[in-house]
Amino acid sequence: MSVNIETNNPEKCDYALIGLYEVYDPEVGLNVVDLGLIYELDFDEDNKSINCRMTLTTQFCPMGESITSDIMQSLTDAFGDYQINVNLTFNPPWSFEKFRRKVELLGR
Repeated sequence: MSVNIETNNPEKCDYALIGLYEVYDPEVGLNVVDLGLIYELDFDEDNKSINCRMTLTTQFCPMGESITSDIMQSLTDAFGDYQINVNLTFNPPWSFEKFRRKVELLGR
């Protein structure tokens, strides 16, 4: 998959993305992967945990709790025996350029 997400395990990241493509920001109507909200998926095999570093379109996103909950559920569905940690960051902040680049790559 051609997305810009940092990971230490590309195969598991690809598997995680299958479900994350189904997690939508309900205000925007687009999925969190295409929006560029997921920055990193780190798989810790020793501790059986996944650390997801992500952002929201704004620090005051009214759907932030719902989106992070849906991400946790998606990762739990894919990796049921792993502890899921979702860490919000606003550094770097989200910008429309993250989405615009994806649209350009798709030729739209």
